[in-house]
Amino acid sequence: MAKKVVATMQSGIKKDMVKLVIPMVSLKTGAYTFKSKMMTYDEAMSFVDSKKGV
Repeated sequence: MAKKVVATMQSGIKKDMVKLVIPMVSLKTGAYTFKSKMMTYDEAMSFVDSKKGV
C-alpha cells in the first residue's frame, strides 16, 4: 500500500511555514503583479520588518 502524503509530511522536524505574498507594480503597464514565497515564520517577520520603513 502507498503511504499517504499527509502522514509523511507530519513526521520530522516541524517548522512554522508561511506563504508571503508581495504586491509589485509593473513599470511598463502600472498594473499590480503578485510574487509569492514560502518561508519560515522567522524569515518572514525579518523580511517584513526590513520593509516597514520603505
